[in-house]
Amino acid sequence: MDIAVIFSHPEALLIVLAPVFACCIFLEWWLGRRASSLPQSARYYAPEVLCNFTLAAMHQLTDILTGLMIAQLYLGLFEWRLFEIKLTWQSFIGLMIAQDFCYYWFHRASHRIRWMWAAHVVHHSSENMNLATAFRQSLMYPLAGMWVFWLPLVIIGFAPQWVVFVVLLNLGLQFFVHTQAVNKLGWLELLFNTPSHHRVHHGCNLQYIDKNYGGILIIWDKLFSTFAAEVEPVKYGITKPINSVNPVVVSFSEWRDMYQDVSKRSLTLKQRLKVLFGAPQKEPVD
Repeated sequence: MDIAVIFSHPEALLIVLAPVFACCIFLEWWLGRRASSLPQSARYYAPEVLCNFTLAAMHQLTDILTGLMIAQLYLGLFEWRLFEIKLTWQSFIGLMIAQDFCYYWFHRASHRIRWMWAAHVVHHSSENMNLATAFRQSLMYPLAGMWVFWLPLVIIGFAPQWVVFVVLLNLGLQFFVHTQAVNKLGWLELLFNTPSHHRVHHGCNLQYIDKNYGGILIIWDKLFSTFAAEVEPVKYGITKPINSVNPVVVSFSEWRDMYQDVSKRSLTLKQRLKVLFGAPQKEPVD
């Protein structure tokens, strides 16, 4: 497929990458099963894999449904851009770095603001870690406000289709860090988000919670003191397990809990706002 077509229709990038994803998942499953070298938490369980792919399909559907509206917003803001930026290899690299910086803050906010965590928790709710876990996404990201974090890139002067392409490319590359089949990668660990770094991010061990938010680069975590190295074995999952492979339950469990908490009669307006936009609670609010 011509690269110009992908830039004009950035959603085609996922179609191009789909066979690569499928081959990698098959190889991880086949090699892990044949060599029996991966831990139990890396194995593929059919009900959960089906749940993961269903969640991915639901996520893509809502992206398509809301994409046109968000695209119009981006195009409208692009009329107010600060600079005229032409697409060159230098500006493309600059956009990749800038988008990764924005992704870091989106990801960090998704762990520290309950409204956003209600969507992002879907990705963390599995107690297993393999490449299929990368497909465990939420259909509620548009409502949670993921798209807001790319607005500065459009206002700076990056064309909306470039921004969407780089967002999808960033997420596509993150597929490869969802594995236990790859150990530490030497000097690459200093700059890039690697499988080791991302395993930490998915851990619910006390020292691993809310660490390693980086997308492609790990430098943001080191700059903003959210980095943790993989030391002890990672326990995957969340502190309030969902314990379900039903994609509807997985998608809406935290939204349900948040609604129950914010609807309590005894709460003041300030307390209700804290329930919605404060840090996620490990236990229901009293």
